[in-house]
Parts: sequence; C-alpha cells; structure tokens
Amino acid sequence: MPASATNSLRVAVLADSDTRWKWGALTASRLAPEGADIHLDGFLLRGRATPTARQLQEVGVRPDSLREVTGVEFLRALGTPEAAESYDVLVLALVGGGVQAMLHGLRHAWGAWSRRPVVVTGYVGVVYEKLADGLLLRHGADLVLANSRQDAERFRAVYEGVGADAGSVTEVALPFLGGAPYEGAPAASAKGSRPYTVVFAVQPSVPDNRKDRTYLLNRLIRHARLHPDRQVLLKLRSKPGEHTTHIEELPYQKLAQNTDLPANFRLVYGHMGEVLDATDLLVTVSSTAALESLHRRIPTVVLTDLGIREALGNHHFVGSGCLASWDQLDAGHEPAPDPEWVARQGVAAAGTAAGGGSYATAFDAARDRLAKLIAAELPPLTPYYTPVTAPGYLPGILARHHLGPDGSPLPGAPAADRQAGPVRQIVRRAARGAYRHGVQRVAPVIRRMGEL
Repeated sequence: MPASATNSLRVAVLADSDTRWKWGALTASRLAPEGADIHLDGFLLRGRATPTARQLQEVGVRPDSLREVTGVEFLRALGTPEAAESYDVLVLALVGGGVQAMLHGLRHAWGAWSRRPVVVTGYVGVVYEKLADGLLLRHGADLVLANSRQDAERFRAVYEGVGADAGSVTEVALPFLGGAPYEGAPAASAKGSRPYTVVFAVQPSVPDNRKDRTYLLNRLIRHARLHPDRQVLLKLRSKPGEHTTHIEELPYQKLAQNTDLPANFRLVYGHMGEVLDATDLLVTVSSTAALESLHRRIPTVVLTDLGIREALGNHHFVGSGCLASWDQLDAGHEPAPDPEWVARQGVAAAGTAAGGGSYATAFDAARDRLAKLIAAELPPLTPYYTPVTAPGYLPGILARHHLGPDGSPLPGAPAADRQAGPVRQIVRRAARGAYRHGVQRVAPVIRRMGEL
C-alpha cells in the first residue's frame, strides 16, 4: 500500500547542489497535502557542487535520511520493485542533463511497472537562458513545475512546438518565498532603531570576469562611503572552497581582501530570508533573490551598469520597473515595481501569485494533480529525447552518467553496494578540494597569462 494511503507522503529528492537541494526539499513539502506526515529521503549526486555540511544546514531542511551517491548508485537504489513502490514522489532537483539521464535510467530500471513514484522536476529560479535545451532535457517527468504564469506559458509553447506532450507542465511558484512583508525604512530619529540597510546579493557566475566583479564591488563600497548613515552588506553565496550550482572562479570575498572597507560595510553569509528580514533595499544583477525581495515588497533594484544583456540575465527584468544603475541609487532613487509584471512572475508583491490567487494557494493545482497521479497506474516514463529523435545528442548525455543509450549502466560503473571507507572518503574530499582550488586559483591565473 502506498504511503499516501495512510495520510503520509514518502518522498525521495535527488539534488546536485545546495540551491537545488533547497528547491527540491521545499518543493516536496509544498506538494504534500495539508496535515500529511512527510518522510523525506535525501540523495546528493556526487560531483563538483555536492553541498557541504554548512551549506545543507543553511538550507534549514532536515531529511529523515541523507546519503551521497553517483547516478548509477541512485538508479540501483530505486531500481527494484520494492524500492519503487516505497516512494510516492521522486523529485529530480538536477541540471537538465542530469534529469534526462535519470529519466532514461529509471525508464530502463522500472520498465512497465505501474506502481512507481510520481517523478517531479523543475527549475530552482529564473529561467533566462537555454530555455528549449533545458526544458527538453526535463521532458519525460510526470510533472514539470513552472514557477510562474509566464514560465508555464513558455514551457507549454516549447513542448507543443516540437510535438511533445505538454501535459506535464504545472504552474506553481518558487517554494522558498515567504517572510514578513516589508514595513518601510526605520525612522532615523527612533531611538535604538537599526540603520537603513542596503544588501547586494551576489551571484557565483554573473558577471563572469574580474573587471566587472571588481567594478560592482567598488561601486558598493562607494555607496557605503557616500551614505555613512546606511549599513551596506555584501551577501555572499558560499565560503571559499565551497561550490554552488554555478562555478565561482572569482569570489567577492577574495576581491575584497586587500581593500580598505568602510566601517558601515560588511560581508555576510547565512539564509537569504533572514538577511531580508532587515533589508531596506535589495540590489542584484539578476539573482533569484530579487523575486524573494519583491515577494516581501522590499524595494528591489536590478543593475543596468553592465548593460541589459542575456549573458547577465537581467534582460528577464525588462518591464519590471526595477532596472536602475548605481549612479541612480547613489542619488537616492527608489524603484517602483510594475504590478502586472510582478503578478506574472509568481510572487505576491502585487497581491497575487501563481494563477492569480494568493501565494498560499499557488501549489493547490499541483497537489491535486499529484494526488491523482499517486492513485493511478502510471505509464512508463517517455522522454522526448530518444536514440531515434536525438541520436547524436542523447548518448553523450547518458554516457556522462555512466549509462548506455538504452539507459542501462555501462560496464565499470560504480557498484551500489561499494561503501566508501575512511581512506576513500579522505581521497574524495582531497580531490574535490583540488578541483575547487584549480577553478578558483589556477584557472584565473592561466586565463590572465593567455591575455598577455
């Protein structure tokens, strides 16, 4: 009997980074029926961005079990009838190629079993690049979640445009929105009040070069000097040596090491929601933090200093009313978001969210669909990409996860029952550290030498 029959939900989440673990685990909780008891088993896909213990703790989700696996180990763990029937839902919180590989691997392992988990996938934030590529790599899941009305329309258009079934696209919202609405800047005369706080939310890979990142850091420092009565925070994503969803070759904390920082300027880590609790102005290039901020009605600026370009992702915010430059901010500009634009993004700043209702109901349609799928006999997984539709593309994606063209494990793939002993764990950590050192220290030096 499936777990759902006893008013509980048994969920497995496979994630490949800290941000995707956050999205996957919180999505699982949002999809659960009200009052349901959730049993969450977490699987972390081994790779360059496997979250550290600190990153997992910062997310704030406590799974009932957690283990690090390779793709093949995961497929073998869930590839038996007993394992497949023990879960109601499987959330694939992975990059597109990882989702596609797991879909084909699970199709091979499960075959025609109808008592299998409902497979769910989606995106962790704003979708501003590789729309068709990423979506088609996710096709084949039972539910492909869209974080806004705009995304749902775009997703369906892509699937229908290539003749793929678009029925899996389901409109929801970002699962980590929340927090108290912004009540306005603190009164300067109020005794003991906190200072007006400006937060710059960094991104690991945007912009992607030293010149632009140094420029943004210097402008933030300049803003702090121009406004000594304000507190200016540089909100960092990860500590040196850690990786997030995207590679960060030039961490801001490294760029700031030899800089004379003003007294009202600080570098901060921690949960974004807790930082937003004391934020009066959120500034970013194109981070999903902008949507978290808009949801809480905090004044939000998306920078135009480096241009409005697809490579930066800030083109997504055209029409938002949030685009501005540091010169404008230094002069006291405060943005006014466009209510219609905000409503289409699945945030509640305009009093609406996904589907035109409140954020509290944004997941209702997905819960209803999920309940029907759990109760039904499910067909085999049917991704759009097959050896027939993409014979020059799909095999390479599967091979990167040690899978053959039919989704079966390739010879020599890691065995599921091979436990890593203490020595192997030390070697693995050392190898991961060496990789990160190469990305953050060696690669930039080689790149600069090549420019001489």
